Amino acid sequence: MRVEQNITADAQSDDLGVRLRKTSPLTTLLIAGALGLFVVLGGTVGSQFVRHYLGQGATTDQTMASALLLNIALILLIWRRTTVLSNEVDVYRQAEVRAKHLAITDPLTNLFNRRAVKEKTAELSTRASRRGKSAAFLMIDLDGFKKINDLYGHDSGDQLLREVADRMRDTVPPSSVLSRLGGDEFGICMVFEPEFPETVDRVAEDLIEILARPITIGDTDHSITASIGIARPEMDCDSIDMLIRRADIALYAAKKNGRNGFCWFENGMEVELRTRNSLEADIRAAIPNDEFVPYFEQQIDLRTGELAGFEMLARWVSPLRGLISPDEFIPVAEDTGMIGDLSLSIIRKAMLEAKGWDPKLTISVNISPVQLKDPWLAQKIVKLLVETGFPASRLEVEITESSLFKNLSLAQSIVGSLKNQGIKIALDDFGTGYSSLSHLRALPFDRIKIDRSFVSTMLENSESAAIVSAIAGLGSSLSVPITAEGIEQQDIIDKLRELGCTKGQGWFYGQPMSIDNVRKMLAERNMLIVKKSANIAERAEATSAVQEFRNDSRAIG
Repeated sequence: MRVEQNITADAQSDDLGVRLRKTSPLTTLLIAGALGLFVVLGGTVGSQFVRHYLGQGATTDQTMASALLLNIALILLIWRRTTVLSNEVDVYRQAEVRAKHLAITDPLTNLFNRRAVKEKTAELSTRASRRGKSAAFLMIDLDGFKKINDLYGHDSGDQLLREVADRMRDTVPPSSVLSRLGGDEFGICMVFEPEFPETVDRVAEDLIEILARPITIGDTDHSITASIGIARPEMDCDSIDMLIRRADIALYAAKKNGRNGFCWFENGMEVELRTRNSLEADIRAAIPNDEFVPYFEQQIDLRTGELAGFEMLARWVSPLRGLISPDEFIPVAEDTGMIGDLSLSIIRKAMLEAKGWDPKLTISVNISPVQLKDPWLAQKIVKLLVETGFPASRLEVEITESSLFKNLSLAQSIVGSLKNQGIKIALDDFGTGYSSLSHLRALPFDRIKIDRSFVSTMLENSESAAIVSAIAGLGSSLSVPITAEGIEQQDIIDKLRELGCTKGQGWFYGQPMSIDNVRKMLAERNMLIVKKSANIAERAEATSAVQEFRNDSRAIG
């Protein structure tokens, strides 16, 4: 729309200019003729009037007098038309200036917009080069902005972006080009001495520090952080497009390093990003192709030594890449928003498989912190139970402690809905994050899992031993059973049993197994059941669960 306005203003202004130029010679000729005629007529009529006034008997020629009046009217008309036309040109030229300003300016922050950033960056970079200086492009992304926008609304988000823009203006050198590239992404081009790139480092550090300060909107203080990617044109960079792309690649590296920091572009980053983009594309194609499958790690009853169930783990069986561990694909799936579909597809397969196991065997599934932001997560899990006919009482959902801080109220709602269906909830990795008794009070957990980093080192590290002992004692006092991860030797089992831990898992009992290997193991132990069209008890439990969930949903609504 702005481009159309700009073109319209240009066309109108040009049209008026042409009209003015075309009429100027004619207007000049008419005015000259009219003035000449005025002189002649004025002289004749004037002299007649003077003689008549002096009583010399001469009378004023009425025809000449009328011609003089018409001549004066013509002069006034030509002058007025010329003035109006000139004013119209001025008005449209001012409109043209405004339209051009709007076309390159972000209306919210009054910074340059994405359309203008390339041209303005190129201009500043060229001027810097002529003076023997260098230019750096900083790509800035706000961490945590989406959450504020979603929770408090777009008006609050807009106010926050305006405050961010004002803080940036006050922080960067005066000659810098500032732009809003879209959403919560900004660009800054600044000049610096080539031999002192630390100047740019200081500006980046200042931006990170000042943007991390609380921003008050209404009665609420909001906190965000910033990740910054930096590139400079001297590094075999032959265009502004490449400069901005490299800053974007460096921004990705800054986010990968933990956010709230900055990173300069390095040549290896581009290769890494291409690899990552290729991985992302393969993951996106692998989900509908059913390439993600469950693997199962045994969970043992430490009191009896019997198999109690399995923890479900994700694996990617790619026809091109082979068997891929979750450490490679889970972070990418979380960053790109694919983790929900990926996780649910694997859980579905695990439920369908576990239906054929001994009914006393449970399965534990991990929920990503990203999934815990989904207000419909509970409904999706219950839907899987109904579709697969898997009993809710045999399912345990594991939630990491650190993910609770993202949105405690939403986590409480999800946990409450799941527990209402008979699903058990475990607090995973307890002790590694924001350990607090308030979590155990806020959410009704059925189990606490001690992180493997403490269990595997508890025999040689007194601090780890103390933490394991404290968590086991806490579970005993709260009547919450404890599962220990990372068991690798018999001595650890003996110690955990002394402390009262009820379940254990780790490579001491074997590595995670595929579906086929689990079937073989369970068949050898006579722990597979004959599959029927539908188990009556399981079907009744699933039907009851979905009906109860619908009732809860109506009550909430």
